[in-house]
Amino acid sequence: MTDQIDFTMMYVTHDAFRRDLVRLEAAVADGRAATQEVRKGWDNFTTQLHVHHTVEDEWLWPRLAELAGDRPGAPTLLAEMEAEHARLDPLLEELGGALEANAADLAERVETLTTVLDRHLEHEEDEALPLIQEVMTPADWKEFGSAMARRQGVKGAAAYVPWIIDGMSRADRRRFLAHLPAPVRAINRLAWTPRYRRRRLWNPTEAGSLKKAA
Repeated sequence: MTDQIDFTMMYVTHDAFRRDLVRLEAAVADGRAATQEVRKGWDNFTTQLHVHHTVEDEWLWPRLAELAGDRPGAPTLLAEMEAEHARLDPLLEELGGALEANAADLAERVETLTTVLDRHLEHEEDEALPLIQEVMTPADWKEFGSAMARRQGVKGAAAYVPWIIDGMSRADRRRFLAHLPAPVRAINRLAWTPRYRRRRLWNPTEAGSLKKAA
C-alpha cells in the first residue's frame, strides 16, 4: 500500500468552483449578471477551471493511465473524465456568450452548467481520487502539483490563492494556508489578498470578505 496522498488542494479547488457557481446563480437571480463585478468573477472562474482541467488532461490522466494500466475499470474511468471535460467546454463558451448578451435564459444555462460540473466533480472525487490513492505515491502527486504551479506561474498563483480562501472560515483558511510555504503566505497577506479584494469579484458589497485573511 502506498503512503496516503493529501488531497486538500484538490478538494478546496473543487469547493471554490462550486462556490462561484452559487454566486453566479445568485447574481442572475438578483439581476446583477451585467455588472462588472459579475463579469470579472466569471472570467476568473473560467480561467481557474481551464488551468485546472488542462493540467489534469495533459499530466494527471496520462500519468494515471500509465500507473493503473489495465486495472479493472480504469480505462473506462479515464475516458469518462476526458469526456466530461470536453462536455463542459461548449457549456462554458455558450454561457459566456449568454452573459455578454444578458440573455433571457441565463438562469437555465447556469443551472445546466452547475449540474454538469457538479456531477463531474463528484465523479472525480468518488472514483478518480480513490484510484489515484491506490496507484500513485505522494511523490507522484507532488509532481502533479508542480505541473499545476508551472502552468499557473506567479501571476496565476497570485489569483489562485486568494480566490481559494475567499469565503472560507478562519479555521479552514488556516488549514489551507498551512500547506503553503511561509514566504507565499506572507506575500498573499501583504499583496495578493488586498489586490483580490479590491477587484470585488461577483458582488461589490463583499469587498471585505477577505479582510482577515492570514
